Amino acid sequence: MNGLTIIFALVAILAVFGTISALKNKNPLGILFGLGTAGVIGWFTIMTIINQGYPAAH
Repeated sequence: MNGLTIIFALVAILAVFGTISALKNKNPLGILFGLGTAGVIGWFTIMTIINQGYPAAH
């Protein structure tokens, strides 16, 4: 499950970059979906880290 944490974190970071891009382009639907994705996937990331622990480097 530790790889899942990394994937969730990467998706959340990309959603933040997408939201910033949508803000620059004044794209309301992009802003809505970017914020929604960042919020939901960010929450999944935080809850996975709390529940499963931070992924260890091997």
